[in-house]
Amino acid sequence: MTQPLGSKVFNHLIHLSKRGLRIIRYYYWRLIRLQDPPEYIARGVAVGVFAGCFPLFGMQTPISILLAMVARGHKLCAAVCTWISNPLTYVPIYWLNFQIGRLLLGSSSDAPSQWNSLEIFLDQTGEFFADLLLGSLVMATVASIISYFGSLRLIHEWRLKRQQERQQSREKKMYIRNNSQPSHLISSNQ
Repeated sequence: MTQPLGSKVFNHLIHLSKRGLRIIRYYYWRLIRLQDPPEYIARGVAVGVFAGCFPLFGMQTPISILLAMVARGHKLCAAVCTWISNPLTYVPIYWLNFQIGRLLLGSSSDAPSQWNSLEIFLDQTGEFFADLLLGSLVMATVASIISYFGSLRLIHEWRLKRQQERQQSREKKMYIRNNSQPSHLISSNQ
């Protein structure tokens, strides 16, 4: 007996979502357990955030990996950190970038309202894209500097916390091991 098409599609979607969750979990743990130098990881984060601030859909990840190679940063962190711009954050990020570029260039253009001809479209969109790209450059620079120092601090704090937890665990095991053995003095007095 064959399954209906809807059931096959639904089962396939469930399988894909489970596989996707496994992949996400794998990379999450891989990022958490990175043993590379903090500066190396932080450079990867910074170039990923830098590339993620530009409206270059589909090209952000390859650009971030190339920038990570040039900056000698962590490539996986760079690729992951481009996700600061995602379908939920595109509009606010690029609107802010546009507004900053518009302010810096002193342009009075808003998003073009009418495009009656190709010349008007190119004329208005050229100014629009100039505003957007300059704002993106400024915001990317600021965000990457903040993310570099912020991630560097977080990595150092995380590793210090982990080191303290391991030390406490070792001390607890030593205490249990030393106190669980019967003392010879107590047993000889009986």
